[in-house]
Amino acid sequence: MVLKTTGEIELMDEANRIVHQVLNGITELIVPGVTTAELDSFAEDYIRGAGGVPAFLNYRGFPATLCTSINDVIVHGIPDQTPLEKGDIVGVDCGVLYKGYYGDAARTYAVGEVSSQAKQLMDVTRESLDLAIREIEPGKRLSDIGHAVQSHVEKFGFSVVREFVGHGIGAALHEDPQVPNFGQPGRGPVLETGMVLAIEPMVNAGEPGVKVDADGWTARTTDGALSAHFEFSVAVTENGQKVLGRSQAAA
Repeated sequence: MVLKTTGEIELMDEANRIVHQVLNGITELIVPGVTTAELDSFAEDYIRGAGGVPAFLNYRGFPATLCTSINDVIVHGIPDQTPLEKGDIVGVDCGVLYKGYYGDAARTYAVGEVSSQAKQLMDVTRESLDLAIREIEPGKRLSDIGHAVQSHVEKFGFSVVREFVGHGIGAALHEDPQVPNFGQPGRGPVLETGMVLAIEPMVNAGEPGVKVDADGWTARTTDGALSAHFEFSVAVTENGQKVLGRSQAAA
């Protein structure tokens, strides 16, 4: 666990602004017929034009700038030439390295009009992220974050993915501690000023199980149910928390 200075958090805020500018641009591009490869090309060009480096590209061998996860894909979907279709949902995870520090965030988008279940899944997942962020302040426990996610999600009959979790972030893309989206409150490390955590609920409409495709990356629901994913990078501050890049983030 590495505590960040105010100056380091400011640099991470800049990195996350670029991430959210990319995600804002993708909002305008998500229409039936667009391919995830086109979204990926836009993201790489934007990040490099802003003076950043795509954080995911070649990270542990990942072949793209974005993770694009369609319908039953939970996370780590690889962009390709398949056109998106009306009614799809697509999770887009983006990372940026800027001036030595990382930004990381994700949103799930509707492609045109989607089913009522898909809309509810997206809404509940985003709500669970907001509730988790409210738990972040000095003196709270790490597990309070995951408890907030799980307790909200399960009220609606959805399930929290357990194989993938949030994480610390800073001069490395993944730092300690791991941040599960489930568990009992009041456990784990005490939150301290200067911690920066990537909070990222991954929520399935059906069972919580995960299976990984032969490509070694694409993680799907075992039952074929839809999955949604939202993420913010959040700093623990003296007064509570700061969502990094929030000035650019969608409400």
